[in-house]
Amino acid sequence: MTGETERMLRAAGLDPDQVRRIIENALVEDLGPDGLDVTSVATIPATQTDNADVVARADGVVAGLAVAAAVFELTAEVTRAGRTVDVTLVAQDGERVARGDVLATVTGPTRVLLTAERTALNLLCRMSGVATHTRAWADALAGSKAMVLDTRKTTPGLRALEKYAVRAGGGTNKRMGLHDVAMVKDNHKFAAGGVAAAYRRVREAFPDVPVQVEVDTLAEAVEAVEAGADFLLLDNMPPTVLAEVVAAVGDRAELEATGGLTIADAAAVGATGVDFLSVGALTHSSPILDIALDLRTD
Repeated sequence: MTGETERMLRAAGLDPDQVRRIIENALVEDLGPDGLDVTSVATIPATQTDNADVVARADGVVAGLAVAAAVFELTAEVTRAGRTVDVTLVAQDGERVARGDVLATVTGPTRVLLTAERTALNLLCRMSGVATHTRAWADALAGSKAMVLDTRKTTPGLRALEKYAVRAGGGTNKRMGLHDVAMVKDNHKFAAGGVAAAYRRVREAFPDVPVQVEVDTLAEAVEAVEAGADFLLLDNMPPTVLAEVVAAVGDRAELEATGGLTIADAAAVGATGVDFLSVGALTHSSPILDIALDLRTD
């Protein structure tokens, strides 16, 4: 992986070493224990080089271009091609792109280009799909103060990439995992004997960790805030109830609407005055953005 690619990954808030591990694991899935693309080795001379374009096949928002560049560069390493791959980014993450737009150009050993193709596109299409879906939600909330949040409902092993794609699409990351933010949900409340007791136990055990509390009713929201909670998840509440909670405690806590939200309801939910809408579908149900690699002759 080149120093420039590592710089771009860091600028995106991604750890180059973590990205390397993700890509290497994906390449092992494709190339097997011997690191072999039998079709490309059989049909393409080792000395052949070509140019290729990474092309959008649909309109959307692109994300993951530096990750795709890293795939091509690391494939040259793991296949011992003996030569490097040059990747030039034409688009930038977070940009709206149209069908037919060239997003990047790639030059290098033809075997490497074709061996890396599917892994690079799998990650790029996935991340761009998340960014595109997120942008639609962000656009739906335009005019309100509310921001769209992601959740932990991510693809195992790809959380960092998918959460970056949410940011590229105009969304906001919630928590990265169970370690950085405490979230008191229904089962915690049940086990602890109530919302106030659960909140107090977390605050006593981890005084410096942010605490978020899930509530189901206006009364429970008031109870949680009076216990000291300053961030509430308002679970499966219709806009009328959300507005009541905002009026009752909105000046004392950040409020997040969650549970079964659809983009058709986004504007109405945002208009209630909540601060956030959390949408698991950003990462668990976003369709890919269709992107292809086209070899070309110059």
